[in-house]
Amino acid sequence: MPSLSVACVQSTATSDPQRNLAAVTPLIRQAAAGGAKLICLPEAFDYLNPSFSALSDYALPEVEHPALTLLSHLAQELSVWLLAGSVSVKLADGRMANRSALIGPDGAINARYDKIHLFDVDLPDGSRFRESDFYRPGDRAVVADGPDGARIGMAICYDVRFPHLHRALAQTGAQILTVPAAFSSMTGPLHWEVLLRARAIETGCFVLAPAQCGDNYPGRRSHGQSLIIDPWGRVLGRLGDEPGVLSASLDLDQVAAFRAAIPSPVTNNPFRVGA
Repeated sequence: MPSLSVACVQSTATSDPQRNLAAVTPLIRQAAAGGAKLICLPEAFDYLNPSFSALSDYALPEVEHPALTLLSHLAQELSVWLLAGSVSVKLADGRMANRSALIGPDGAINARYDKIHLFDVDLPDGSRFRESDFYRPGDRAVVADGPDGARIGMAICYDVRFPHLHRALAQTGAQILTVPAAFSSMTGPLHWEVLLRARAIETGCFVLAPAQCGDNYPGRRSHGQSLIIDPWGRVLGRLGDEPGVLSASLDLDQVAAFRAAIPSPVTNNPFRVGA
């Protein structure tokens, strides 16, 4: 299988969606100009706001969503695959989902994944987050066909803490795990890279982790440090604390080679579970 050129876009979303979309557009163009065939954006790249009412007013059904419309046009214009890391979409029942969408070069959404594990935590610094106040959790894991037949397992941010999800994605054929995030600056320095490298090693997958960075709104700072990781857990590239583009070339044959060299629960699960 030929190498696949990929890129992660790192950005800082605020409560101004027009500004946010204007900021990511040139970064997408930069990634495409560099040869990337798959370009991944962070979680909530289009809008971050701590107010439930503001977020609810912003969210729209998928077919009307301005961020998805923009990415659809860019995917067609640039002939690339785009991962909308996540956007807030309004569901038929009036609730919202935190949804990742994989858009093909024809502008159509090829796959969609609603975040399963919602960020409901109380951090030691006093920060309290209840993502379940905003969103309805997803109920299914998703593996999608991407460029050059690459198999892409989709996750979002807090999902990275749940190894069983990523194991299921790998067992279903995923070669690449996408983990778009808006990771907290409190837990990021301790957990972000460690968790992502662990998910890569235990599944034998490449991991693409585009992240939010900087100050999103008063009291909310994102960790940044977007990463691309190979199946051995090696960091192929990283960004710092500023918006930018991270690119790499993935040799997807490494996935099968790693799994053959170091059997894991993806290829070998000898345990029987019982009472």
